Amino acid sequence: MLLFYYKDTIRVLNVVPIVLLNFARYKAISMPKRVLLIGGPSTGKTTLLKELQTRGYPCLEEVSREVIKNAQSQGIEQLFLTEPLLFSELLLRARIEQYDEAAQAQSEVVFIDRGIPDTVAYMDFINQAYTDEFAQACHFYIYDAVYVLPPWEAIHTTDEERYEDFAHAQKLQLALINTYEKYGYTPIEVPIGPVKDRAQFLLDHLSS
Repeated sequence: MLLFYYKDTIRVLNVVPIVLLNFARYKAISMPKRVLLIGGPSTGKTTLLKELQTRGYPCLEEVSREVIKNAQSQGIEQLFLTEPLLFSELLLRARIEQYDEAAQAQSEVVFIDRGIPDTVAYMDFINQAYTDEFAQACHFYIYDAVYVLPPWEAIHTTDEERYEDFAHAQKLQLALINTYEKYGYTPIEVPIGPVKDRAQFLLDHLSS
């Protein structure tokens, strides 16, 4: 559109970077921060998210359980085990939609249970081959901060959607941290303790 207003190419080239810079500044100011909570199964992420919600913060829940339940409703009891690549493709799609959804929040920060690199971490963990689409998504969709909740044996449980025992969960934890570091993140550990203390630690760290 700028070409219609500026016939002089030099003037166009001078204006475009200014417009893009101003747009980037606007986006940085207006866009809520996407803050991830990561960790293996039974680390307290869901409980922490609920606490943050009670404090007025928008939170987006883990999407993998929904993918599993949808598959079970179609007669596939363990999609992650029987068709791991399809499961990961569905997860990737859902997490990208969730990433975009976070941009609509009327808040300075949005908390999200797991992110796009989780999908890659789990596939690497089971030695599942995958397309470049997954790595490209990790590079393209960037989160503002990542907090990791450590394995907590006292609260570890298994159910129809969560299969991993505690030892397996500990190994998954290392895989998650390694993957996020690979894509340039430095996950901050949230100490084990009462949920109110964990929430306060998180909020204090974000504001510091």
